[in-house]
Amino acid sequence: MTGRALGPFSYPEVGATRLGPLPEGYRHLHHTARIGRGRAVFDAAGAAVTTWRMHRATGVRVRADSPWARPGALVELSLGAGPLRVAARCEVVWTAYESGRTGFGYGTLPGHPESGEESFVVDLREDGSVWFTVMAFSRHGRWFTRACGPLVRLLQRAYARRLGRALRRLAAA
Repeated sequence: MTGRALGPFSYPEVGATRLGPLPEGYRHLHHTARIGRGRAVFDAAGAAVTTWRMHRATGVRVRADSPWARPGALVELSLGAGPLRVAARCEVVWTAYESGRTGFGYGTLPGHPESGEESFVVDLREDGSVWFTVMAFSRHGRWFTRACGPLVRLLQRAYARRLGRALRRLAAA
C-alpha cells in the first residue's frame, strides 16, 4: 500500500477527533479504559497504538504504507475471510507524540463502510495512571452498513472495548 489517497476524505470535518467537539449529524463513540500505571506502561501502550500492534492484536489485518502513525499515512484494516472480507481504507489525519499523550486519528476514504473519523489515544495522568480513549464520529457509508442499522453501533462499541483489552495485555507484557 503506497502513495496518496485515491480521493478526498468521505466527510468534511477532518481533524475533529483531535480536540473536539465531535460534529453533529453523526453517531458518536467515546470509550475510555484504564490500561495500567507508570511511564513504562504508557510508553509500551503508546508504541502499540502507533505501530498498529494494538489493531493486529485483535485479529484485524492491517496494511499500512508506514510502520507507524504519521499524518498522511494510508491504512487498510480488514476483517473476515474470502468474499466475506470487509476492508476499510483510512488516512491518518493527526498524531500526538507528547510526554503524556500519544496517539492518532484517522479518517475514512471513499469506499469505507462508514464515513467519519476515529482516534486512539493513550494518556499518562498526573497520578501515574494510564488511560486509553477511543473517540469517533461516523455514519453509514455503504448500503450494507445502512442495512445493518443499530448493529453497527453495537459492533463499534464492542470493538473499542476489545482494543482496550488488547492494549492492556500488550502494555503489561
